[in-house]
Amino acid sequence: MGTSQVLFIALIISVISFDQSLVEAKFSNSMYFNWGAHHSSILGNGDDLQLVLDKSSGSGVQSKRGFLFGSIQMLIKLVPGNSAGTVTAYYLSSTGSKHDEIDFEFLGNVSGQPYIVHTNIYTQGNGSKEQQFYLWFDPTADFHNYTIHWNPSQIVWFIDGLPIRVFRNYESEGIPFPNKQGMRIYSSLWNADNWATRGGLVKIDWTGAPFIAQFRMFRARACKWDGPVSISQCASNSPANWWTSPIYSKLSSGKMGQMKWVRDNYMIYDYCKDIKRFNGQMPPECYKQQF
Repeated sequence: MGTSQVLFIALIISVISFDQSLVEAKFSNSMYFNWGAHHSSILGNGDDLQLVLDKSSGSGVQSKRGFLFGSIQMLIKLVPGNSAGTVTAYYLSSTGSKHDEIDFEFLGNVSGQPYIVHTNIYTQGNGSKEQQFYLWFDPTADFHNYTIHWNPSQIVWFIDGLPIRVFRNYESEGIPFPNKQGMRIYSSLWNADNWATRGGLVKIDWTGAPFIAQFRMFRARACKWDGPVSISQCASNSPANWWTSPIYSKLSSGKMGQMKWVRDNYMIYDYCKDIKRFNGQMPPECYKQQF
């Protein structure tokens, strides 16, 4: 049996065990409301979540445990109609002033205008790494898959399987990378009309309330974090250990082509091109290859 055949069989075995590990990842088993529970709900068999924003409050959930590395999937159907001033958030975060964080945020807009997908990453409490995109579909008409893939080599943001952004690990060159803190998973719907739509110029129209965002099929294919663990411990103990394999450390040429298409056609802001903001002193990762 050749080396390629052995790798293929090993991959199939890991995927089978990896799929079996997803059973416990329902909202009802894995999440709890951390605010706004009075008007939000987990529905059906525990696989569906509804978050609500009205004048009383927004709402949010968080995972019961943290994770270190993995692929975190969420299907989301965003607030329809005039959603200006609302933000639907889906992100990973640790806690404290030196927290790490990986963000998907969806900035609402007036009816007929596109949502803005806001991405960011914090390392040791420092953010300011924003990239923003328009979507190439109506995110309020149906559910779409938003996945954060986080391994020791890189972080990749995916939408319906298309990569839109990569942040690679250059820690050996003095650029911080989130690889020492477990992060919990959060989703929320909240009032951000002081900044979200046109810099806060467009406020929420409360006559359209309640605003509702729907979530489905949360899946955490990840290494469970129960305190400090090493990368090698995660790789050996997690049924999702395929994501630490060298063959997944970089995107394929096909995926890089998909990402180029998204970025060429739908990217509207890149902090690494905002010379005025940083007075010409660009963050060091902006000089590094990311994909």
